[in-house]
Amino acid sequence: MLALAIAIVLVLGAGALYQFVGTKRNRRLYAPPGSIVEIGAQRLHLVCAGEGTPAVVFESGIAASSLSWTRILRDVATFTRACAYDRAGLGWSDLSRPRLTSGRMLSDLRGVLATASTRRPSILVGHSFGALLVQAYAAQHPREIAGLVLLDPPTDWQDMTREQARMLWGGIQLSRIGALLARLGVVRTCLALLTGGAPGVPRSFVKIFGPTAARTLERLVGEVRKLPPEVHPLVQEIWCQPKCFRAMAHHLAALEEMTAAAHGVRSLFNIPLVVISGGDQPADVIATHRQLAQISSRGRHVVARQSGHWIQFDEPDLVVATIRDLTTIDRPSAVSG
Repeated sequence: MLALAIAIVLVLGAGALYQFVGTKRNRRLYAPPGSIVEIGAQRLHLVCAGEGTPAVVFESGIAASSLSWTRILRDVATFTRACAYDRAGLGWSDLSRPRLTSGRMLSDLRGVLATASTRRPSILVGHSFGALLVQAYAAQHPREIAGLVLLDPPTDWQDMTREQARMLWGGIQLSRIGALLARLGVVRTCLALLTGGAPGVPRSFVKIFGPTAARTLERLVGEVRKLPPEVHPLVQEIWCQPKCFRAMAHHLAALEEMTAAAHGVRSLFNIPLVVISGGDQPADVIATHRQLAQISSRGRHVVARQSGHWIQFDEPDLVVATIRDLTTIDRPSAVSG
């Protein structure tokens, strides 16, 4: 029994050491592509490129980083200023110390906009969870917004069912477990095997947590492979950090509040608005997205026929063209409300 206990301690210690050494090495290899800015008491990672007005600021999905906009940001930067950032705990940003709330995220976004754009108003582009955030922000600060693009907003979570509540609770628990496994080097080992040609090992390990976790891993890996190849090692290193999983748990815990904040928006006045649905969404979700576009007098709805949920990966040219169109629209001098 003593020998087993010693063996377990040695294995855990070796895993923690592997995590420490890997993190220290890769911190030198994979420096933040942008800069670390002070937003209130929070240190956030912000990356910007290009010049011009209005500036475009991207808001990522629930556990995604600024890297998810790499291709889009590069293309948009050819005709105006383009910026993406990492919310608290994601990417290279520090983990939020107080509980993460919709109000805290909206405040952080306002600070980012003030830092990223020397001239307002700006165009906001949000994907999934990020679409909820920019929608709520636009309703609070309409005079700061030159246009809004919502990519596949999760409107199906507006009236959370018991099944969705169970899924959300399970996601929070898995994220917490993931943070522990990352600290012990297990996540780093699995990702090294997955990218090194031995995918069966990490996939078999993940199946311990059930078929949903296994399907989620497969889907996420498939989506990340759509990013430019030079970004893959950076994404892998981010996923190896316990902070990433803790931030995921914080964001999942804030999902219901963020959804309520967006659902409470009844009008976006005359702000130019484009809602883009993934082509694989069911008819009822498409219909809800079409209705969402109508909360602005200058709203329109588009279906990305060749896209899944990650429209910026599947049809980046469509997203870039939509943003380009918004930069050329004459915005009224005053926003009612």
